[in-house]
Amino acid sequence: MPGWTAQDVPDQRGRTAVVTGANSGLGYVTARELARAGARVVLACRSEARGAEAGDRIVAEVPGAEVAFRRLDLGDLASVVDFAAGFGRAYERLDLLVNNAGVMALPAGRTADGFETQFGVNHLGHFALTGLLYPQIADTPGARVVTVSSMVHALANIDLDDLNGDRQPYRKWIAYARSKTANLLFTHELARRLSRTGSRVVAAASHPGYASTNLQAAGPRMAGRRGAERLTELANRVFAQSAEAGALPSLYAATAPGVAPDAFVGPSFAMWRGAPAPSWRASWTRDDRAGELLWAASRDLTGVAFDELKD
Repeated sequence: MPGWTAQDVPDQRGRTAVVTGANSGLGYVTARELARAGARVVLACRSEARGAEAGDRIVAEVPGAEVAFRRLDLGDLASVVDFAAGFGRAYERLDLLVNNAGVMALPAGRTADGFETQFGVNHLGHFALTGLLYPQIADTPGARVVTVSSMVHALANIDLDDLNGDRQPYRKWIAYARSKTANLLFTHELARRLSRTGSRVVAAASHPGYASTNLQAAGPRMAGRRGAERLTELANRVFAQSAEAGALPSLYAATAPGVAPDAFVGPSFAMWRGAPAPSWRASWTRDDRAGELLWAASRDLTGVAFDELKD
């Protein structure tokens, strides 16, 4: 893995990929590089205008790229159901699902279904999407599910008695950290269930280190804190690595040979920047019992049961 770059992505011809949040930042780079390697890539984005524009940009950068836009709002379970149904009608296989989209440190809010926004979008939306697409994933030899987490997960474990943060004051960074812990626990439990059934599907996770995207400025912008937004943009320019570099761990986890189930891939240098490498993770993200309980709660909240991977 030393020095691994996007040029090392193996041939993806004949493979189908879904990348959530593919209209900008890490998701855009991930989708573009998968398309460059020959994959058919579905850009799963909330905004039709931005998703279509991203598709046009990829084709301009990668002539002959096979990309398609399908609308997906992870903050609305009805949209997740519609996306999965439409995908199932159009595609028989799904080789790569990259659960990339997310929100970070937003002001307090709720999704269309009443979930705390960060937990609802970052975890529950992707849990439901993965479950609804699992029939295509399970039928595809060598399929992988990659979920993007963050090193910020280390700030907080999930609270299984208060997943939606109803019983305590809202703290945006703690809510974000808990949603990213949920991403890792979901990956851990999914990998465990896949192993138990003898499935060869690989569930892995990644994180970008500190990569410059529009994610960091979204929270201050929504809160009307123009000064904080400017400071965030300045920090991105000075300290962060590029979105191209930040996407490498996801691309590695999705395509490199020999990626182990429940792997967590991030930048090699101080988990901040550099080539993809195995990353440290908090011990609570490998807790089998917590994974089981989060899975059960997510199933009950979303109504998505992963029929082939039931208890």
